[in-house]
Amino acid sequence: MYFIEEVNFVENQDKYTDEAVEVEEQENNEDATSEEESSNEEEVVLESTDEQQESVEGESISPVQELEAKLEESNNRFLRLQADYENFRRRTRQEKEADAKYRSQRLAEELLPAMDNFERALNIQVESEEATSLLEGMEMVYRQLKDALKKEGVEPVESVGMPFDPHFHQAVMQVEEEGYDSNVVVEELQKGYKIKDRVIRPAMVKVNQ
Repeated sequence: MYFIEEVNFVENQDKYTDEAVEVEEQENNEDATSEEESSNEEEVVLESTDEQQESVEGESISPVQELEAKLEESNNRFLRLQADYENFRRRTRQEKEADAKYRSQRLAEELLPAMDNFERALNIQVESEEATSLLEGMEMVYRQLKDALKKEGVEPVESVGMPFDPHFHQAVMQVEEEGYDSNVVVEELQKGYKIKDRVIRPAMVKVNQ
């Protein structure tokens, strides 16, 4: 009886031992498989890194191409600076020419009211010799001012009998006058003046309808 139990105990012990060995072998196999998969993943990562490095090296710019790109950029910058400088010189030249051409405009604008007063005074009818002599002196001064302005390019704008032009005339009244065509200046109320090709004051006129 005791012999049989002892045999069964030994058999069971051997059975447990065999199962433990199988479990240990299975765990070792799983660890080996995991290590192999990890090693394969590392190899794939290394291969991918090598491929990326080769691709970057294949797309890299050579020193010659880099120098050519810098040279082209410098050339384009130089052309832009040259164009800006030429535009600056042209604008400066035009401004100087305009200043020289219209240098007397401000002085003429200051003198125009005096010219208007001279013209009004010369239109007055006088009878005494003293007033006549005074008017003659005023007329002489008026002619001198007029000649001085003319030398600087300041001249009156033509008005009476001319077609109305808004660039030269300022219409303050419309009338119906026989002997004049439509839209023609029939009377000048105040002289207009221009300097060279620039109008400094339009003439105030009456225009026929």
